[in-house]
Amino acid sequence: MTAWLDEYEWTVSAEEAGQRIDKFIADLLDGRASRTQVQLWLKDGCVLVGGQPVKANYKVAAGDEMLCRVPVPEEVNIAAEPIPLEIIYEDEHLVVVNKARGMVVHPAPGHYSGTLVNALLHHCRDLSGINGVMRPGIVHRIDKDTSGLLVVAKHDQAHQGLAAQLKEHSVARHYTAIVQGIVQHDKGTVDAPIGRDPHDRQAMTVTERNSKHAVTHFAVLERFREHTLLRLKLETGRTHQIRVHMKFIGHPLSGDPKYGSGKPVPFVEGQALHAEVLGFEHPVSGKKLHFEAPLPDDMQQLLGWLRSRNV
Repeated sequence: MTAWLDEYEWTVSAEEAGQRIDKFIADLLDGRASRTQVQLWLKDGCVLVGGQPVKANYKVAAGDEMLCRVPVPEEVNIAAEPIPLEIIYEDEHLVVVNKARGMVVHPAPGHYSGTLVNALLHHCRDLSGINGVMRPGIVHRIDKDTSGLLVVAKHDQAHQGLAAQLKEHSVARHYTAIVQGIVQHDKGTVDAPIGRDPHDRQAMTVTERNSKHAVTHFAVLERFREHTLLRLKLETGRTHQIRVHMKFIGHPLSGDPKYGSGKPVPFVEGQALHAEVLGFEHPVSGKKLHFEAPLPDDMQQLLGWLRSRNV
């Protein structure tokens, strides 16, 4: 019986109709699989339209109900690599890491090295297997160009306990961000569903179509001439949630190459976003754990530059 690493469901919109399905899915997966890889999945019957397999040259039609099942690679060697890590906490059950900006969390088809998982395999070797050989130990993720805290499970019991807390929204995840523009309200909540952008399948957007409930709370920490420093709290954990919600309210993250203005900011490569606080109940001992990671140097430098311009 085939084991699945991921499953993606999608209803094709009128705007998306007419494209070859292999290109459609490759774009949808946003670099996580090549078009050649998708063609192999189509050949193996991993992709269904209306419950039936289709060929790579099938043209998607409006209203098509599509299911793409990504099989678990059976013979992929994810190598342990001596990549430096900032370990915040570690015991025999889990490890909390302060991930550097620019580091990818886990390998993907065609990209098997230089990730956090490669570094963790060298550091501790034993990681949970629930998410398959490509994502050992990974309970939750943060984007490549987001820095900050995440917890990794060393065995399946720990993984299940942490995943249950994430599902219940009982994990405390607080972020610090620098956004474009001056946010007028001192506090607020963005409650808006997030799904794949029908006009750009490599991006997410606020939409009622093929979407999931998403809630982000924010509070203003400091205002500058053209930017605002925010503290954000995630109630849910959707793909690109903070980046999408901030764009939705007219204040995209500074330096965000996908959802921002396209204008870079000094010092920070990518979006100015840092996962600063992580709190959860230890999945084995039950002890409440709380961790904080100060802003990285690049965001500190950006803040210094913004404050100098306020004078």
